[in-house]
Amino acid sequence: MVEPAAGVAGVPGRWRFEVVAHSAAPPSVLWPLLGEAEQWKRWSFLTRSFLLRPGAPEPDGVGALRRFAVGPFGSSEEVVAFEPPVHLGYVAHKGLPVRSYRADVVLSEDGDHTVVTWTGSLEPVVPGTGALVLRYARTFVRRFSRQLVAYADRLAGEAHRP
Repeated sequence: MVEPAAGVAGVPGRWRFEVVAHSAAPPSVLWPLLGEAEQWKRWSFLTRSFLLRPGAPEPDGVGALRRFAVGPFGSSEEVVAFEPPVHLGYVAHKGLPVRSYRADVVLSEDGDHTVVTWTGSLEPVVPGTGALVLRYARTFVRRFSRQLVAYADRLAGEAHRP
């Protein structure tokens, strides 16, 4: 789903996307992979993932400043919603070609599966580049979603082996 221009609560210049993935793993397997910054380098293409500043009351909780990188390139993100094991929200501070970026990841049980819904909204720095910047952000989120689900499914499968 893509909503251009006035797509986020009527705010001009905001662009919104949604990426949905399905996992055979329960939220209890997915949540630590998603909610703990250190875990991201285990399941994604990132080479570095760590906390620059702890949050409260948990280190990865609200207020945590996370750093994700591949080589010298990366982003810094602040956790703004932390509701284990179902909701992680964050805003990007550095590393993305946007004025503001907010994303929320929600894990919801659906029978024996978990639905991973990753939504984001952004405002491009350069007017007229919204569609391009949205495509960039959505491509990364799709890749993260696929890698998260694949890794969690492997973990869940290993847990059920005799």
